[in-house]
Amino acid sequence: MSEKDFLEQVRQNQGIIYKLVSLYAADAEEKKDLYQEILLQAWKSFKSFRQESKFSTWLYRVSLNTILTQKRKENIIQYKDSIEEFGEGNQAAPVVLSDFSSVKAIIRRLPETDRAIISMHLDGYENAEISAVIGISNNHVAVKLYRIKQQLSNYLKTER
Repeated sequence: MSEKDFLEQVRQNQGIIYKLVSLYAADAEEKKDLYQEILLQAWKSFKSFRQESKFSTWLYRVSLNTILTQKRKENIIQYKDSIEEFGEGNQAAPVVLSDFSSVKAIIRRLPETDRAIISMHLDGYENAEISAVIGISNNHVAVKLYRIKQQLSNYLKTER
């Protein structure tokens, strides 16, 4: 693939980068810096893209790895108490939200791996693809998704 192909693929999939950056960066300047760093790292590693997966899956992995590496380098990651302290609910009734920004704010409270998993799930990735990007088994992805959904449901109930 050429530079032109790379730029076209990034243009078609830039929503992935924007979404992940918005989940992990607090202000506009940090978002811009992370976006640029992701593009740099994607370009550097583009030659190693073997096209064994979709470009979007590869870009998701590069973006996520770049964000987490940057956060660790800057010692910005703030580990919060587990949201499981809010309790495990039984079968929760579905919660309907009219404002996506409140959902995004709740997702930002999740631990970084959980944020990545739910983000990919909401983007329509299959558990196998999530497993490949995150580096855990398919079964572990399914279990984590179930728990994340319960946690989000509990958060949404307390936010209402």
